[in-house]
Amino acid sequence: MSPAAAKASSKSAGSPQAPSPLKVTARARPGSRVALEVAIPGARSQASYDAAVEKLSRTIKLPGFRKGKVPRPVLLQQIGPLRIRATALEDLVDAAFRDAIEVEKVAAISRPELSEGFEVVLERFDPGSDLTITLELDVEPTPKLKATKGLKAEAESVSYDPARVDELIEQSRKQLATLVPVEGRAAQAADVAVLSFSGVFADTEEPITGGSSDAMEVELEEGRMIPGFVEGVIGMAVGESKTIDCQFPESYPQEDAAGRKARFEISLKDLKTRELPALDDAFAQQASDKQTLAELRADLEIRLQDDSERRGKANRHDALLSALVEELEVELPETMVQQEIRNLIEQTAGQIAQQGMDVKKLFTPDLVRSLMDTSRPEAETRLKRSLALKALAEAEKIELEASELEAKLKEIGRGLSQEGNIDPERVRLAVADDLLQEKLLTWLESNSTITEKAPAPADGDASETKEETQAKPKGKAKAKKADA
Repeated sequence: MSPAAAKASSKSAGSPQAPSPLKVTARARPGSRVALEVAIPGARSQASYDAAVEKLSRTIKLPGFRKGKVPRPVLLQQIGPLRIRATALEDLVDAAFRDAIEVEKVAAISRPELSEGFEVVLERFDPGSDLTITLELDVEPTPKLKATKGLKAEAESVSYDPARVDELIEQSRKQLATLVPVEGRAAQAADVAVLSFSGVFADTEEPITGGSSDAMEVELEEGRMIPGFVEGVIGMAVGESKTIDCQFPESYPQEDAAGRKARFEISLKDLKTRELPALDDAFAQQASDKQTLAELRADLEIRLQDDSERRGKANRHDALLSALVEELEVELPETMVQQEIRNLIEQTAGQIAQQGMDVKKLFTPDLVRSLMDTSRPEAETRLKRSLALKALAEAEKIELEASELEAKLKEIGRGLSQEGNIDPERVRLAVADDLLQEKLLTWLESNSTITEKAPAPADGDASETKEETQAKPKGKAKAKKADA
């Protein structure tokens, strides 16, 4: 909202269709809203009514009359005075709104609402008489920062762990392993067992849905099956059968099974183990595009170090943004919040569609309503961070130089030259936003104090690190089977 609308003000405006001036008084409302009290003179309300009669007359077809030539008395009888007045009022309000925001320089981001409601205003609308209406609407918020320098933030530290290189290499060895038959011993951890089994719930003897198989390959590793299953198989010999007791976790996704005890009749039909490839240059060539094992190790080290630096930087920026938002003074307009919620839901739907799932079937009205409720906190956080950066740019006069943008566009242009259906203007805007945000965060980091804290305990290694840095086999990811 403009400074003129931040406090009550009165101005006059006219419109080309209705030259009679309007008297506009603007008052601020909570939630980045503004109320525009508009005094409409009788001459303008009459002009709107006459225009409505003329417009509706062009839509009426009556026997004996040419289209648009129906006499007013006949027209009033056919259409009814209420419909004409309603049409006139709709057009009058729309025109008054356009003129009012122009004279008050209001940055409207929503359609206006009649504070009294349309039906109430319609009752007192008398063409030819003065009419005063109050329009309420959302406007662009005006974010302000209590402080921009000297912020204090605490970020989770990220350090490079050289041991991860060996872990990633072992993962690749496992993916490229050959399955060979086991002879002369019982099942051990890390073996691959071929099982036939059937399960029932211990309390009812009811068969478990999906709890049986004639021949399933099961990797004998912790977490592969429900607690107690893999442990029960370890120690079995090929051809042996036994009964094992298990229990479904409380968090099990199948509700009728969560937390319940189960019993399985199991037969071990076959047993194999992984034969890992030797750690040599041949393995490096099979697992990656590197020619030697030394090159593979060096490449993984660089990628892990880069990943650690990237995640550490992201943590620092995230902490700084949180600290900056603490200094933010702004009222979020509901229109912006709702739009951001829709953006989040559309992103979720896009991710699901990329996985090949039917979005239309999954996104039922009930699910959409639930997502709109649960997405609100994230939407508000994203908006506050964006507005805080906007306020920082204005407060510290930080701008993106044209040369910086052109250089980056030229850099990425080479990679996009082969892509089709790319809107250059959208690319330009996205790159400009990213560059300015990076510039703001760099400035913020230079003018703030960041302390590091130990990383939070995790269930396992960061999945994104594994995906981005592990050696990629040239062949199939699954272990190969050897002839018995």
